[in-house]
Amino acid sequence: MSIPIHLAGAEPQLGQAPKDVQHYMRMGTLALPALPPLSLYIHLPWCLKKCPYCDFNSHEQRGSSEGGVPEQRYINALMADLEASLPLIWGRTVHSVFIGGGTPSLFSPESIDQLIAGLRARLRMEPDCEITMEANPGTFEKERFKAYRHAGVTRLSIGVQSFDDRFLQALGRVHDGAQARAAVQEAAESFETFNLDIMYALPGQTEADLVQDLETALSFAPPHISIYHLTIEPNTYFAKFPPVVPEEDTAYDMLDRITAMTGAAGMQRYEISAYAREGHQCFHNTNYWQFGDYLGIGAGAHGKLSFAHRIVRQVKLRDPQRYMDAALAGRALASEAEVRRKDLPFEYMLNALRLRGGFAVQDYLDRTGLPISTIAPALEEAQRKGLIERTAGHVQPTERGFDFLSDLQELFLAED
Repeated sequence: MSIPIHLAGAEPQLGQAPKDVQHYMRMGTLALPALPPLSLYIHLPWCLKKCPYCDFNSHEQRGSSEGGVPEQRYINALMADLEASLPLIWGRTVHSVFIGGGTPSLFSPESIDQLIAGLRARLRMEPDCEITMEANPGTFEKERFKAYRHAGVTRLSIGVQSFDDRFLQALGRVHDGAQARAAVQEAAESFETFNLDIMYALPGQTEADLVQDLETALSFAPPHISIYHLTIEPNTYFAKFPPVVPEEDTAYDMLDRITAMTGAAGMQRYEISAYAREGHQCFHNTNYWQFGDYLGIGAGAHGKLSFAHRIVRQVKLRDPQRYMDAALAGRALASEAEVRRKDLPFEYMLNALRLRGGFAVQDYLDRTGLPISTIAPALEEAQRKGLIERTAGHVQPTERGFDFLSDLQELFLAED
């Protein structure tokens, strides 16, 4: 076990403590008529191996100074982080919990049980609160997923990415196709609702390859599939050594095939990257897109919290060891900022336009505290370009708007 070394007289570099709740309740530039639904995001940052495309705050397990994942200490830190944040959400009900990573399934079912019990002891949670946990086939063991279900997880999200060994190797995944199929089968037997994460436009992938992957995925009758285009993110291995990926026109053809195949299987595309059977949409992610609130705890976790006169974004310390030290001292906050009034229209539309059903005008008023006149010129321009449809009190993207979502969202960007 390594011991941090500090210069004589220097204090450990901890983060900030949350401000007194009165600081957030003071008068400001907004007047929100009501607070939106509240979710909780929990970040477990360790994984077996860092994938070359990943830009999330994830750390390889072998990097832990304790020779493995320090599960107990990290859960203690999460509880301390939560307790320090409780005054900011006092009296509010949590509608959903998402345990993300990293690879949360590196944590034992016993640790996840302790974590969820800790949440229930400290929070007011809906009786049917959706509790989602990410899991990877590379950490799969027989009966392990069932144990997570018994611990209180209601929805598993499995990072399959592909069932083809060629593409799994190209993506640097630690599992193979056989492990992926076994993990999905176990999830289907253990959970009423589960999600498969699939990626497309992979290095060397053809449309026929994609069809085979999707046919395999659909053979398990998943209630929900999230399908993401491989993107080359800054500060990743792929950014330094870019792979050869399908051309843009081929990727569009792949997306058309995805939409057709999922539709034929009885799934609806309710969000730009999400397909679900009726009643199996992910509430947690939908709350993000509807500009709901979420408290973030864990290393590098982000949060968005609304108060009567302001909306605040928070980020917790990124490094797991530093985070644990700081959280246990009540100072896990790395940064905090109020969302500027002029930025709210773009932030709202950046999220809401991802939903196939769009948004109600009243929701815009409720979630931002701003009048519809703040986006009226952009709405008129979007409608003129055929990117949105408007009815009495409702706005939704057209097929063209969905295809050119970035262009649509950009219309609402504020000028500095």
